Amino acid sequence: MTVPVSSPAVVVHAADDLRIDDVPLRSPEPDEAVVEIVYGGICGSDLHYWTHGAAGESILRAPMVLGHEVAGIVASAAADGSGPGVGTRVAVHPASPAGDEVTRWPADRPNLSPGCTYLGSAAGLPHTDGAFIRYATLSSRMLRALPDALGLRTAAVVEPASVAWHSVTRAGDVTGGTVLVIGAGPIGALVVAVLKRAGAAEIVAVDLHDQPLTVARALGATRTLSATDTEGIAAVQADVAIDSSGSHRGLAAAMRGTARGGRVVMVGLLPAGDQPVPMSMAVTRELELVGSFRFNDEIDEVIAALADGSLVVDAVITHEYPVSEALEAFAMAKDASRSSKVLLRF
Repeated sequence: MTVPVSSPAVVVHAADDLRIDDVPLRSPEPDEAVVEIVYGGICGSDLHYWTHGAAGESILRAPMVLGHEVAGIVASAAADGSGPGVGTRVAVHPASPAGDEVTRWPADRPNLSPGCTYLGSAAGLPHTDGAFIRYATLSSRMLRALPDALGLRTAAVVEPASVAWHSVTRAGDVTGGTVLVIGAGPIGALVVAVLKRAGAAEIVAVDLHDQPLTVARALGATRTLSATDTEGIAAVQADVAIDSSGSHRGLAAAMRGTARGGRVVMVGLLPAGDQPVPMSMAVTRELELVGSFRFNDEIDEVIAALADGSLVVDAVITHEYPVSEALEAFAMAKDASRSSKVLLRF
């Protein structure tokens, strides 16, 4: 097919300044393909750039194309022959690991590489444009061919499902155990789905709103609690807690709801700076506090599990909008009381 010279894209210019711009298509390098994006999922980081002009310590300093949760079809294959061919349906691994020749990091955990870039990230300057664009120029190594059994709409959640899968891996063996999930937004809901597949016997999901808890039950939560039920949360005494709330209150609740000697996995990204959490409890209960950041090759396991039906995630998708209605889509995604994963259709 003929690839156009420009393409509509979702671009954040500053806080509260989100636009649909016509963006020139970047000419591909020999190891890059052009992918026609079909679906994209709105992530919390996309919302933060829109509402605050920053995501954590990544501050927006120039207009940037958003989006890293995408699936599409290869429109132009990499000239060097690497990666999938034209017409292949693909999901995208948005990370480009890299070192900085100074910072130490484990070579088998590229998600921790200090020079890693991520699609739709303002961590560096120039920013790394995302893939909320009809035609995206992407490294062929980012592309994962999809099995016939996996549709593009479901494949749009491969990236956040991989984040959830990585966090459950960090939790250790959960077979037959009790797991407390704090925060049942899209990541927390997908954590529930992965925990169900992993064989957790009891999965207790906690949130402030009813809608996320409804989604969590559909994905496998055996019990749900309101975040205001502090006594109920403390009584869970989970073997493992996974905090996906992104707040110090959620992390504190996870610690209180974990049994002595248990493990707390922190996947929700807390704001930069010190956080007021009951660390004395971690000491006296000998809790293991474990970080979980993005993912590595788990994306391949997620794709296989979605294709064979052992991982079921469709209930997490609650809304879908054409890209022309991106502002409405972002507003809906921001309202956790009404939505879970909101998709853009390109």
